[in-house]
Amino acid sequence: MTEQPAIIVFDGVCVLCSRWVDFVLRHDRVGRFRLAPMQDAQGRALLQAHGLSADDPVSFLLVQDGRGHTDTDAIARVLHGFGGRWRLAASLLRAIPRICRDPAYRWVARHRYRLFGQRASCRLPEEGQA
Repeated sequence: MTEQPAIIVFDGVCVLCSRWVDFVLRHDRVGRFRLAPMQDAQGRALLQAHGLSADDPVSFLLVQDGRGHTDTDAIARVLHGFGGRWRLAASLLRAIPRICRDPAYRWVARHRYRLFGQRASCRLPEEGQA
């Protein structure tokens, strides 16, 4: 049985989210992750299926092995998936109590356009990224 790539649902017009996507593409050397902007049908459907607003999610979504992960847990899972030193970064992130790290993440997510800007059009994955 082959392992299905995990799917990262992100805000395609958010500058911070687009930078996160660039980071993922740079470090995902074995193709563990696929990308879906929340502005397309697949992204919207995945957000809704996992109880997140498709119109204004305050988190990106990682769907891995059929389960949805959000907030800092999703970030830690992505970092862990890169291997090497990124596994240590994921462990350090998880060492911070979730009650502290998730509210900080959600605050940034709620204010992402004001803090980092917004693109005029949605960043779409290139061939092989979706």
